[in-house]
Amino acid sequence: MQRYESWVEKQIREATERGDFDDLPGAGRPLTGLDDPDPDWWAKRKMAAEGLDTADVLPPALQLRRERAGYPESLLDLTSEDAVRAVLRDYNARVVDERRRPVVGPIPPVLAPTVDVDEVVGQWLELRDRRATAPPEGTEGTAERVVPAPRRRWWRRG
Repeated sequence: MQRYESWVEKQIREATERGDFDDLPGAGRPLTGLDDPDPDWWAKRKMAAEGLDTADVLPPALQLRRERAGYPESLLDLTSEDAVRAVLRDYNARVVDERRRPVVGPIPPVLAPTVDVDEVVGQWLELRDRRATAPPEGTEGTAERVVPAPRRRWWRRG
């Protein structure tokens, strides 16, 4: 009686007969990582080998939450208040777009919160001023530190 052989099985059998699987690296050694309690160990290892960040595979709402958690420190490279405001307005627009996506399934969606632009800009200004008045790296205690008087911002209430 002849056994049914699928196309894939046929390809594997023919490659084995040709010797395509002989002398492969790691042949005869056990697979590593099989005893890892994390079921996604292989995917994380492959992403690390490819130089990818695991945050790239998060759902959009969780990516937005992660981005929000980095404010205002992640904005320190920006040089103007207008640029910071533009980034924060863009973030809020992406949050609103994400909330407008249709909900699929019985589980309620994960929502990312918007940011108060004025509040984060205020935090960014304070952080930037603190960084500007901090002594250079490795010179702590060698010179007297001058702290400028706080500037009054037009957008602050009270």
